[in-house]
Formats: sequence, structure tokens, C-alpha cells
Amino acid sequence: VVSSKALLDENPKPTRQEVRDWFTKHHNVCRCNGYIPYVDGVMDAAAVLRGEKKMSDITFQMPKDGKIWGSKYPRPSAVPKVTGTLDYGGDLGLKLPPNALYLALVQAKVSHANILDIDTSDAEKMPGVVKVVTHKDVKGKNRITGLITFPTNKGDGWDRPILCDKKVFQFGDAIAIVCADTKKHAEAAAEVVKVKLEVLPAYMSAPAAMADDAIEIHPGTPNVYFEQQTNKGDPTGPIMEKSHFTAEGEYYLQRQPHLTVEPDVGLAYFDDEGRLTIHSKSIGIHLHHAMIAPGLGIEPEKLRLIQNPAGGTFGYKFSPTMEALLGVACMATERPVFLRYNYAQHMTYTGKRSPFWLKLKMGADKDGRIVAMEGDWSVDHGPYSEFGDLLTLRGNQYVGAGYDIPNIQNVGRTVCTNHVWGSAFRAYGSPQSFLASESLVDELAEKMGVDPFDLRYKNVYRKGATSPTGQEPEVTSFVEMFDALKPKYEAAKAKAKKESTSELKKGVGISIGIYGCGLDGADSSEVYIELTKEGVTAYASWEDHGQGADMGLLGTAHTALLPLKIDPSKIKLVMNDTAITPNSGPSGGSRQQVVTGNAIKAGCDLLLAAMRKKDGTYRTYDEMVAEKIPLRYSGKWTASMCSNCDANGQGKPFSNYMYGVFMAEITVNTKTGKTKVDKMTCMADIGKINNRLVVDGQMYGGIAQGIGLALSEDFEDIEKHSNMMGAGIPYANDIPDNIEIQYFETERPNGPFGASGVGELPLTSPHVAVINAINNATGVRIRHLPAYPEKVLAGLKAKG
Repeated sequence: VVSSKALLDENPKPTRQEVRDWFTKHHNVCRCNGYIPYVDGVMDAAAVLRGEKKMSDITFQMPKDGKIWGSKYPRPSAVPKVTGTLDYGGDLGLKLPPNALYLALVQAKVSHANILDIDTSDAEKMPGVVKVVTHKDVKGKNRITGLITFPTNKGDGWDRPILCDKKVFQFGDAIAIVCADTKKHAEAAAEVVKVKLEVLPAYMSAPAAMADDAIEIHPGTPNVYFEQQTNKGDPTGPIMEKSHFTAEGEYYLQRQPHLTVEPDVGLAYFDDEGRLTIHSKSIGIHLHHAMIAPGLGIEPEKLRLIQNPAGGTFGYKFSPTMEALLGVACMATERPVFLRYNYAQHMTYTGKRSPFWLKLKMGADKDGRIVAMEGDWSVDHGPYSEFGDLLTLRGNQYVGAGYDIPNIQNVGRTVCTNHVWGSAFRAYGSPQSFLASESLVDELAEKMGVDPFDLRYKNVYRKGATSPTGQEPEVTSFVEMFDALKPKYEAAKAKAKKESTSELKKGVGISIGIYGCGLDGADSSEVYIELTKEGVTAYASWEDHGQGADMGLLGTAHTALLPLKIDPSKIKLVMNDTAITPNSGPSGGSRQQVVTGNAIKAGCDLLLAAMRKKDGTYRTYDEMVAEKIPLRYSGKWTASMCSNCDANGQGKPFSNYMYGVFMAEITVNTKTGKTKVDKMTCMADIGKINNRLVVDGQMYGGIAQGIGLALSEDFEDIEKHSNMMGAGIPYANDIPDNIEIQYFETERPNGPFGASGVGELPLTSPHVAVINAINNATGVRIRHLPAYPEKVLAGLKAKG
């Protein structure tokens, strides 16, 4: 906002490209919305300042029918966020009482070692230091539990220390916490803590940790600690031998960093009821409550978690990060504490997308039907097991998803390494999966001599098809989406052919993407809906991390309460406090709009039933009180139609899915190898849309992250990649201003008001469309991402 003001002071009539040039020149980063809405906003503001538009022209006007579902109703938190009046975690740290302590971590500077000694004596004598906390001060198990639920997992989930006691497992592991009166004093004292180590071999990739001579990173647990098979249909070996066409390949998807703008931040104190209260960016407050309480050594009822107002996390906060560290320090000092990572700490001591090493083979009959698939993948999940088994299962669910493949045999494994721990990242497991299957479909089409568009069209889900897990899709809209994309695809190919030169090669690539909404199996949620004198209050743990949780809750509740003809402003939202809000489940897997959305509808239906009179009208608040009718109702919903995948990878894991088709139009400079994305097109079926502003922002932002995943983003080199620029974050001119999205709002039978989720879909496979476009333009197939210019250039030189 500040940068935009400076731009308009200098240039009151900018073009869209001039706005993008300004943002790029000044390194203004957008990670949530893919830059397009920001450019739109600057252009509208400029028009108002020039007198060409009125504010009423660019602000939301309430529809005459009073309905906000499917509209562009602004988020309740929008104005506080853009005006800077909302208190983020760092702002809350400025408002702590005078006796608050500031924390600095003593962190490992190697990736694998035995700890021989920790000497805090010099640090304890430093100015302002109140205490140096080590593992000896932790009252509980000193472990964050991974809540293992897979019976075949060879670990127990108690592998992640709060403060390292016997070993260092990754670079950045916390060994001690300095608690001091100022941040400066804490950081100075942290520098003089002496840690004596016996450095061990560091296994920084899955192949390294799987080597015959590799030692166990967690003694007693093998480095390969989980395997998951897919066995669908008949054995694939004989079918592959009889297939008219086969194609196979090996692929690698990198350790993508989340690259959030706000570093990790939090604070802790004891509240008026004596509860240890931890504020953080957690997107699973009830989940994290269960994960950290035993390690802290605190009774669950004495622990309270509250989510800070936060920007995007893109999933890294699905895992606890600093919550347990804050709790340990607060318990050890009995004073309020505050911790904010610098950006290098944020990059090295929060989780990343886990790399997959994949091998895949497909076979097709003479008519172009894909009849068999075989796959093998290894997941580099870092040193801590939390959700690693689930991630490996995601490969079984999404490799080859979207195609009706009758015979599949796959095996995936989770591998413990010494690189940064693996955490959730938008579209968990599907970008890795689709890199393999969507690249290989293009390679199979090339062998068959057919257009990859046509091969996909022949094999996508239709009525009666089944997924890799054997589940029938709840809707089948791929054919409709491909029909809509066909003329755009043909026009894009013709344009690329016409405009290509020997130096600037143009190409077009497509991919399909799918993601399920929910936690596997019978996912559930609970909310409270309460009638008040002023209106209605909705209570939910629908954590917001950039996706618009407040709007999701408001839009769903308002629609459910339409019979009351209540204005949206009369619905109060109480969110994300374990002491006040029920367990609505974590904000991950695009589950909230579906699972919590159904719970909201259920709670509102109960309230309406209680308020309804015999004549069909509704009681007022005063009438409810006078008749002693309860005012608060618990809305619950469970995906009872779902089942977990079995040992063969077969099941019905999700009630709802999201479906998309992506098309990338790119230019490759053959002298430098640099790829520029000129346009992205997406056909998206996410069910009935709750709020179009939120959905557009999610789609633009996810596609932008997909472009970064394809071309630049990585966290492999700990030193080089520990800042935004080094890790390859896309700036405004790296993302096209031309992103076209067409929605197919197929009503979902298990979604509230026909809705499905949205957040994961735009990052399922747009990167593969870009990779396929590079091949279309140059004949170079990039199988090891990202497609750095030097890789493309090497491919061009190899072709001769």
C-alpha cells in the first residue's frame, strides 16, 4: 500500500506494466494473490484520484436480494489489514507488560551430531539475562508427538525434540533458549553458549539416507520407516508387456520453501485463570494442543492456544514450530515471553515441501486407453516423522489421478534425512505426484504420435470411472472443462507457432490437477451458533492463514440464516481460541469450507428450528429468553461416507474433490535458457463459490506459486537459499498479468450449498503445464525441478 502511494505520487496515470515494473524494481513481494489483484487495486485507485471513477464505482454494493453467497462481499478483516490497524504477532509483542522477556535461540550449525555438552555458564552472566533454558528445564517428555495413526509406521512419533538433548538432527535445531530483558541482550548471550558436538554423517537426501552404509538417524528406527502400496485391478507386469505403447521416466520435485512474508512469531503468558496461553500463527490450534502438551508436561486443561492474526502460511504452520519453545520458556521463567525469528531462522527452522524421487511407467492400448501404471517413489521428509506417512499416501492417491486407469501397482516410502523437516505445503503431495504422471502422459502421447490434449481427453474421468484408490468421483466435469479449453488450446498453439523465432521459442503445455477436501476418512468439525440481542455469534476454530477464513465463516453462516433476513454485519465471528472455540479441525487440505461449512449449516439449522414458530415465523431474542429456549447450539458434521485407504491403497478418503485443467503459454530464450510464462489459463471446478474475491485470490496466488515451483523456487543449499531472493521467490514481472480462470460450479452433493474447497487446487499441477510447455517449445524435457536456465540450456546443447 505504501509503495503504491509512492508510485501514484510520481506517476498518477500508470499502465499495468508500469505498476508491475514498479513493484519489481522495489522488490515488493506478493505471495498470496499472484500480483494481479494488487495491480487492479492500483489502477482503480489511480482512476479515483484522477476523478475518472467514484469510490462507489469500485466498492461493493449489497445485492437487493440480501444474499452474499457467490458475491464479492469484502472480508471483515480487509480494512484493518490494509490500513495497518490489525495487530499481527509482531505488533502484539510490542504490547506485552514491562516484565516480559525476549527470547533468542541457541541453534545447531551442523545437520547431524551427538551432543556431548551444553555450557550456559558464560551466557547466564551476561547483562539482562534472566535464564538460559535447556532440555533439563523441560517438565514433560521434551518431544513433540507426531500423532502416528498408521499401524505399519515403524516409528512411534516421539522423535522431534523441543530442545535437543542427545542429538542434533538438522541444521537450526534448538539447543537452548536465552530469556532476557531485551532482544539485544538475549541475542548477545546466545552467542556465548558453548555446545560441544560429535559431528556425524549428514544425509541430505533420500538416496543418501537409504544407502547401505547409512546409520540410523533415530537409533532404533530405520531411516525408511513407512511404506504404502497401491494395488488396484490386476498385476501390471503382464499388461505392460502386452501394451501397444509404454513410456517411463524418473522425476524429482524439489524442497519448495513457503516464502511467507511474515517470519514466524509468537508469545506466551499465564492468563488470569492460570492457564499457559500461547499465541502463534498455528493453523491447527486444537491439533497442536495435543501435539505439544505431553512434551511440555502440562495438563491439557491448563494449556490454551490462540491464533495470532496472520498472513499467508501456505501450510507450514500445520506443524508446530515455536509453540513448544514459547511454552517451555514461559513455564521455566513464569514470565511473559516473546519470540520472533529473523528471516534466516524462519527459512532454516520451519518445515518445507518434502521432495519426491519418483519412477513411473504407463502402458496404453492401440486405441490410446491407458491400461496400466507402475510407480515407485521415495519421500525425503527430513528428520521428523509428523505426517510423513500421510504424505507418502498422498502419492498413492494422486499419481495418475484424473485418469480412469484400471490396473495400478505403486509403492511409496517415507525416508528420514538430515535436511529440513517436511511440513504441509499447499496441495500436500500432489505437485510431486502430478510432476510424474502429467509429464509422463505428455511423453506417452509423443510416443503414440498424438496430441497430449487428445490423449488426456480420452482418458479423463467420466461416469463410472474410479480413482487410483478405487473411489468414484463425486462429479465428472473434466470433459466439460476440456471442451471449453479446446478452442483456447488450438489458438494458443497457432499463436506459438506463428510467433516463435530461432532465439525465442514459444510453447504450450497442459496438465490436470485434483485434490481432495478434508483429512482422510471420517473427518469432522464442530462449531457453536448463538443467538444474541444484537444478532448471531458464530464460534469456530477456522484458522486464517491468508485464505479468507473470516469470509468463509461469514458467508456460510449468513446463507444458512437467510430465513432471519439478518444483515451480515450483525453476525459476530469468534475464532481460533481453544478456551472459547470448539474443535473445528485444522485449516489444511481445503477442508474447512466443506467440513466446517457443513457444521456451520448444521448449527444454524438447529438454531432456526428452535426459533421457528408454528406459523413459520421466527421468535425474537426476547421471545427465546422469555420461553427459556436455549440460545446456543452445537453444529457438528462428520464425513461418514468416507473411509481410510487400506494396505493396498484402496478406499474413499474424501467426500469432495476439486478439479482443474491448466494451460501454460511460455517463451524460452535459447541463448540464456530462461523461461518466461506469458499466460496461464485454468479451468477450475470447485463447486459453488462462496466468495469470488477470496476464490480469485486463492487461484491467482496458487498459480503464481506453481510458476515459482516450475522455474525458480528451492531450498537445497541452506546458506544460499535462506532468504527470499536466494530461494527464488517470483517478483511481479515473473508472473504474467494474463491469468485467465474459468469456473465450472458443479454442485457438490456433500458440500454446504454445493460448495467444495479451493486452496489446494491452483498448486496441484500448473508447474507441470509450464514444464510441458518448455518441452513443446524446445524439445527439452526437464525431469528434475526447478527448470533453472542452466538446465534448459544444457538440454538445448545436448540436442545439438
